[in-house]
Amino acid sequence: MKQYFKINNPGIKNDITAGITTSLAMIPEVVAFAFVLGIDPLVALSGAFIVGLIAAIFGGRPGLISGAAGAVAVVLIDLLIEGNAKGLAFETPVDNMGYFYLLATVILMGTIQVLAGVLKLGKFVRLIPHPVMMGFVNGLAIVIFMAQLKMFFHRNPTGDTWMMAGSELYTMIGLVGLTMGIVFFLPKWKVTAKLPAALTAILVVTLVKVFSDLNVTTVGSYIKEGGGKGLKGEFPTPNLELWEYLPFSVDTFTFIFPFAALAAAVGLIESLMTLNLVDEITETRGNGNRECIAQGAANIASGLLGGTAGCGMIGQTMININSKGRGRASGIVMAITLLIFILFADKYIEMVPIAALVGVMFMMVIETFAWSSFRILKRIPRSDAFVLIAVSAITVFEDLAIAVVAGVIISALVFAWESSKRVRVNRTVKEDGTKVYEIWGSVFFGSIQNFNSKFDINNDPEKVEIDFMEAKVADHSALEAIFVLVEKYEKSGKKVILKHLSTECKDLMRKASPKFHDLIEESVDDPRYHVMTEALK
Repeated sequence: MKQYFKINNPGIKNDITAGITTSLAMIPEVVAFAFVLGIDPLVALSGAFIVGLIAAIFGGRPGLISGAAGAVAVVLIDLLIEGNAKGLAFETPVDNMGYFYLLATVILMGTIQVLAGVLKLGKFVRLIPHPVMMGFVNGLAIVIFMAQLKMFFHRNPTGDTWMMAGSELYTMIGLVGLTMGIVFFLPKWKVTAKLPAALTAILVVTLVKVFSDLNVTTVGSYIKEGGGKGLKGEFPTPNLELWEYLPFSVDTFTFIFPFAALAAAVGLIESLMTLNLVDEITETRGNGNRECIAQGAANIASGLLGGTAGCGMIGQTMININSKGRGRASGIVMAITLLIFILFADKYIEMVPIAALVGVMFMMVIETFAWSSFRILKRIPRSDAFVLIAVSAITVFEDLAIAVVAGVIISALVFAWESSKRVRVNRTVKEDGTKVYEIWGSVFFGSIQNFNSKFDINNDPEKVEIDFMEAKVADHSALEAIFVLVEKYEKSGKKVILKHLSTECKDLMRKASPKFHDLIEESVDDPRYHVMTEALK
């Protein structure tokens, strides 16, 4: 640890410069998040600082950047609208009551995420199929690209928008192109290894704007167009008004719980998917359960200090990773730099052209999109290709969480359908006339019908053996199918012997009915049999 934080260590230098670059790219997205949600940008920036700092220190994935994210904002829009209406209906009306409901929801959301980590639910992200991951990456890249296009429009506090035109539009396009060119060519030219290409591009484009006095949208003018007052803020402190105005009642809990649960799910899915993506890029492995707890603790702290909800942010994380930010220091520096901007350097950050940040995000989109997916679409199973395209489309048109859940469900159904068709039976007859059914494949809820069709109860001899040597009894539905099958043989006056059942399966069957003590053969000891499922535990 001491070695890592030596000042001459290249890792810490990379983390510092990557953190500064990422903090610059964080500002416009967080501000846009605030306008979508209908809150003061400083509230969102405070939340980004708190969530980013705590998640970076205690999270399960060094290099992952967290902050106030748009995916969570979409979930909470209705909460603010309905909360404001409830506040005005109080006996003593309260203005902006939706904000206090928001803080309570963020605290409850964080509590749910901590419980998810304690219950070790983070490991389930490993069950997400690769086509879902590729669809997620592609869809999110498209979403980020489309979000940047909005920067080519002006807007006013009432919500009206109009596209840039004339010289202003051409200047914007030119500066975006300049930024992208610097980010693309600078590493190839090896001009400097001290600053990330993205940070260098932002500084160069800002200097071009300042010294040429170009008429372009800056961070400051962008905030003021939406009705904000600027970036200047104060250090986050406990919001005591929350406890003064928030009614502690069952009605409050039932109102905020659905929003908190959905926001917690969306936040964890985006955070864990981002964690998984960084794992693949860096060829290391993060701790999903630890990340859940850290994200939850960060949101609880943000709610208590008057900030908004947050989660892992794929765009900023990719900028950090591409800027060689690999350690926890990169996330810590990002959060601290963001706070410094708010407290002391607001005037300088407000001078940064939006075009520079858009150019950086465009390059991140190009690097994030899985271009190889076009090449492999015809080479992978059609079901996987469908999942990849479906997840991408749902991410773009609906929501990240819905896309991932839909992708997993589709993949699971396809797997179940294909597995259900793979139950095979080898039938032999012993010298004494006993008929042996050797079962091959997985016996589970989806394959029961196919499993039952393999037996000819009416025409079978009086003695039948069912051998599960090459089969996997996967769930309770399979056990029930075996129960029913044995009962049918007994009603026909025939004796059945069950061989090579797992210990778990045998114990469950004996608990269900004592008669299975005589039907399960214990004398068979074959070392090849070791395929029982964990689902029976």
